Amino acid sequence: MKLLEDKILNESVVLNDEILKVDGFINHQVDPKLMKEIGEEFAEYFKDRGITKVATIESSGISPALMTALALGVPLIIMKKSPSNVMKTDLFHTEVVSFTKGSSYELTVSKSHISENDHVLIIDDFLANGEASTGAIRLVRKGNATIAGVGILIEKSFQAGRNKLNEAMIEVYSLARIESLKGGIIQFKKQEN
Repeated sequence: MKLLEDKILNESVVLNDEILKVDGFINHQVDPKLMKEIGEEFAEYFKDRGITKVATIESSGISPALMTALALGVPLIIMKKSPSNVMKTDLFHTEVVSFTKGSSYELTVSKSHISENDHVLIIDDFLANGEASTGAIRLVRKGNATIAGVGILIEKSFQAGRNKLNEAMIEVYSLARIESLKGGIIQFKKQEN
């Protein structure tokens, strides 16, 4: 998606060979026009898949996932990184290792929001090693729902995430695929989705 790639080139910061900071338009400050375009792009790509719900992990995936759910006309499920004091029971749980934070967290979703009748599209901001996406997939499957695919804003193609999801027979649609961040230079991979 050229609009997203241009934002990445003009407004992101390469912190090192593996980390790209996009807090000015995706996760700390959000560009709503960009999110609307992203949601429409994902909705167009996945439109005839029978999607009943969109799911994401709090918090960076919420904006693009909400716009995707709106464009598809379906509810959005937000998976929590830790259970709240109010929601402690009737949850599906799984553990996820965060590449960015270098730690693990418990991912949860209410059992009442996912059922065997659901066909779920997962949206996330980054795909690195695939841990967040596979954690979200595990939770959806614990509810006996099926996976329509995974939509990713920014894929770091030099890491193992796509291969992990492809081996699990999960379709991945990434809007921007980064081949390298070496030397502080952003190089995009040709789109093959």
